[in-house]
Parts: sequence; C-alpha cells; structure tokens
Amino acid sequence: MELTRLLALVRKEFLALFRDPKSRMILIAPPVLQLLVFSYAATLEVRNVDVMVLNRDAGHWGSELTSRIEASPQFRLVRRTDNPEELREAIDRERVIAAVEIGADFSRNIEAGETADVAIILDGRRSNASQIVSGYISSIATGLAADTPAGQRLASVRVGTVARNWFNPNLDFKWFMVPGLVASIAMLVGLLVTALSIARERELGTFDQLMVSPLRTHEILVGKVIPPILIGFLHITLFVLAAVWIFGIPLRGSVVALYVAAFFYLISLVGFGLFISALAATQQQAILGAFLFLAPAMLLSGFATPIANMPEWLQILTYVNPLRYFLVIVRGVFLKDIPIAEIVVETVPMALIACVTLPTAGWLFRRRLE
Repeated sequence: MELTRLLALVRKEFLALFRDPKSRMILIAPPVLQLLVFSYAATLEVRNVDVMVLNRDAGHWGSELTSRIEASPQFRLVRRTDNPEELREAIDRERVIAAVEIGADFSRNIEAGETADVAIILDGRRSNASQIVSGYISSIATGLAADTPAGQRLASVRVGTVARNWFNPNLDFKWFMVPGLVASIAMLVGLLVTALSIARERELGTFDQLMVSPLRTHEILVGKVIPPILIGFLHITLFVLAAVWIFGIPLRGSVVALYVAAFFYLISLVGFGLFISALAATQQQAILGAFLFLAPAMLLSGFATPIANMPEWLQILTYVNPLRYFLVIVRGVFLKDIPIAEIVVETVPMALIACVTLPTAGWLFRRRLE
C-alpha cells in the first residue's frame, strides 16, 4: 500500500509539472538557452577585436610585422597611424583594445640579431582580453624574429620546444564548456523543480488536501524528491548525447560511473531545493530563493574560474557546493577517462552533503506543519 500511495504522489507531481505552463517553460527554456548561450557565446577566447599600429620603422621588417598582424584571424580591423596622439585617443575612447608601436630601429636591430623592442599599449579596463591580445601580438613578433636571417642563423643553437595539448589537442573551448553544462543545467532544472514543488501546493491551495491524505510526512517528502531526480537524469542524458553527437566531444570514461555519481549529485541538490521550497510561501519566492542559491554555486564551483584563484576563506565555502565535485567527474569522464577511485573520492562529499541537506529539509518541512 505504501508503494501504491508513493507512486500516486509521483504521478501527481509529474502531471502538475507538465500541465502548468510555467513549469513546462522552466523544464524546456532555461536548459536550451544555456546550451546555446554557453556553448557558443561563453568563451575566454578573444576574437574580432580592433588594434592600431604606429610604425616608425622605414625598413622591411617593420612593414612585415604590420602585415602579419593584419593577417591574423584574431583581429577584425588593424588601423594604421603616424600620429601618437591618435593612438592615445583610440585607446582612451575604446576604439581599439591594443596599440602596437614599432620603433625606428626595429629592422636594423632585428637584422643585426640584437634586441628589437615592440611597445604594446593595452586597454587595462578589459584586463583579461588585453592579456590575451598581448599574447597574440607577442607570438606574431616572436615568429617574425625567427624568420629573419639572424633568427635562422641562431636557430641551430636554440632549444626547440613542441607543445602538445593532452585531452584537448586543438584547444577547442567547447570541449571545456559543454561538459560543464551537463552539470550546471542539471543543477538549474533539478533545483527549480524541487523548489517549486511545495510552494506550488501552497499557492494553489492543495497543500492542506495533501496533508489530510493517507500519505505520511516521509512519503510526501520522498514523492517530492523522485520527480526532480528523474527529470535531472533525463536532462543529463540529453546533454550527454548533445555533447557527443552535436559538438563531437569524446566520452572516454565510464558512463555507468557518471550516472552513479549523478544520482548522489541530484539528491544533494534536491535537499537544497526542498529546503528552499519549505521556506517559500509562493512560487515566486521559490524561484527567487533558487536563483539566490544558483548564482553563488555557479561562481564557487570552478565552472569558469579556477577555485585555486579564489581567496582561501572563500575556497572553504566551495566544499559545501555539490557542483564543485560533479564538475570534476563530468569533465574527467568526458576528456580523460578518470579512474573509478577518483570518481569515488569526488562522490563521497556529495553523499555527505545529501545526508545533511535532506534531513534538514525534512525537519524544516515538519516544523512548518506544526
């Protein structure tokens, strides 16, 4: 009888989700938008930027450097100028992100095998992009120096270096971003669905009917937990398939281990969602509470920026974030066939988080009934 009551509640939850237009929108629109926006727009690569060149050198190599900068696919427009004030104004008014000033002795020094300096003036207001653009220009200048007669003469005594990128040979940013979306989108959908469950009952006036039904408190909680977990698995499956078949990302590790870890990841999220839902009186409050949790969780997960770059006191907060651990697992399973032992190490903290969040949410739920 208990299983029958539980299945009836789970069926009711699914019907409530799919019949409510707002709930259907939450299940479909945010995941699709996140996949499109993050996969194609969210990138740390810098392209289609404008730069300016002030060439004081009358020799061949100054013109060659300017031509190579113009031919670079990273730059949209390379403006030439002979006026230092125009260069300064272009930076000040954000018309260009960088300006290159080639000295008058550039060709003479580079042919003599001496140091030939190139000044790169960067817009520090866009610090990350400026550093990347500086690397592009420095790489072009280094390649030019190697092609000069002096550079070719010195090549025999230089140490040759060959860079090989493991796990992502072409440094395709989608290979880094899309596996992370498998975890972040499951977090978004699972948390929102759970947060709305009890709040929706209160707002529609069916919460009291639910409480006078034959269902016990723990059965209600279990019935509220199962649908978000199943929906989370569905979204994880869809985005794993999209990562492999649409974006061509290799899936090198164990899919079974990924889904086992995903189970503990989802139940840890459901605990947070039930906690928010028990506090919220309306669906609007539940959505606001969910996004209040989602924003810090995304920032503190290592999704876009390394956790090691954060202050030590802030790194402590990341230990209670399930997304931190599941990101390691997802990216490891996709790109480098992460060992099972390492998956277990990352799964244990998520299980411990679930052991804390679920009982806490249940306790708060019972307190709200008193």
